[in-house]
Amino acid sequence: MARVLIGVTGGISAYKAVELVRLAIKAGHSVRVVQTPASLNFVGRATFEGITGAPVLVDEFEPDPSRGAFPGDPAPDHSAISHLELVRRADVYAIVPASANTIAKLAYGIADNLLTSAALASTAPLVIAPAMNDKMYKHAATQHNLDTLRGRGANIVPPGTGELASKGEFGIGRLAEPPEILEAIESAIGTPGFAPRSLDGLKVLVTAGGTREPIDAVRYVGNRSSGRMGFALADEAARRGAEVTVIAANVSLPRGDGVEYVDVETAAQLEEAARAAFPDADVLLMAAAVADFRPASPESSKISKTGRDGLTVELEPTTDVLSALAAERRPGQTLVGFAAEHGEGAIDRARAKLERKGVDAIVLNDVSKPGIGFDTPENEVSIVTRAATHEVPKSLKAEVARAIIEVVEQLRREEVKTS
Repeated sequence: MARVLIGVTGGISAYKAVELVRLAIKAGHSVRVVQTPASLNFVGRATFEGITGAPVLVDEFEPDPSRGAFPGDPAPDHSAISHLELVRRADVYAIVPASANTIAKLAYGIADNLLTSAALASTAPLVIAPAMNDKMYKHAATQHNLDTLRGRGANIVPPGTGELASKGEFGIGRLAEPPEILEAIESAIGTPGFAPRSLDGLKVLVTAGGTREPIDAVRYVGNRSSGRMGFALADEAARRGAEVTVIAANVSLPRGDGVEYVDVETAAQLEEAARAAFPDADVLLMAAAVADFRPASPESSKISKTGRDGLTVELEPTTDVLSALAAERRPGQTLVGFAAEHGEGAIDRARAKLERKGVDAIVLNDVSKPGIGFDTPENEVSIVTRAATHEVPKSLKAEVARAIIEVVEQLRREEVKTS
């Protein structure tokens, strides 16, 4: 199997790293552990040594009795520099848990302990599992540092939401569960190292915002979609190296660097732009709220209120753009739709929509829940695929975008395995 190097930083969730090491060894991997001095306040090195059967290193200058070898490997015939030999042999380097302090050091290339020096010397895939207080995690500095690392190709395992270390504290920041982290580690094995990005070479097409269907020269039928979710997806895909095109329907948000934007207003214009860009796209993220109906006979001038007791507008259906594109898909394309559903049975309706439209995933917004969805900074979604349903708790839309892109990458990996 693989040689897995695990770095443990200081935090109460360090106890979960013990379970991760146990699971990795049970899965057949050879594991070495390095620790920061602060982590010894939570888990002693003897615990990891007992599980791995190999020395645990804490200080850059302490000798390694195994000379950088992993269990099952022959030791080199010289006294190698510990962190250099360890990372040279490692197939993947996972930092679990990763504290806010260590994440900041990694982002800025600071190498002031064995763990961070090893990261700077490593060319293996890097997996980072953050764990900290929710306020620390949400802080702009931490998010910026994670974005920096993600942009360099690091695989971030998002923390969960729940009870935190301090009594009475609740929020995002709980270390992901060991089986989830092990899955991320195994997915990273064999991928390009910490520099190339996970979507390098791919073309991603995103639709965002909400269409407006004219009634007359000034009035329209529309919806409350702001485009925040679509723009967050575009930014995340671009950070991971993709060439991104956004078809933006009436979106007034700031625009990211390195992303191409095509502005449209109506469903027909969005359809035309999407059909033009879709053949070259590897991934379609259909986040726009496209009107299902439009006025059948819009007036070219403003309809006057004078002399009218009311106004009747006859509506006609618009094209189901996602279904139309899915019917034209070529092998190797990944299609993700979005659905706003309400209340009980939403998951079942989303799964039926996935099958009916012929796409790979549906991102479900349950719009019956307050404070999420349209024109809000946060969202809570279920990502429905044929194999599973991935629940994403209420988070900033940038976090939701990361979770969606992670599922897209997983779908593409699975397709490669079966092709």
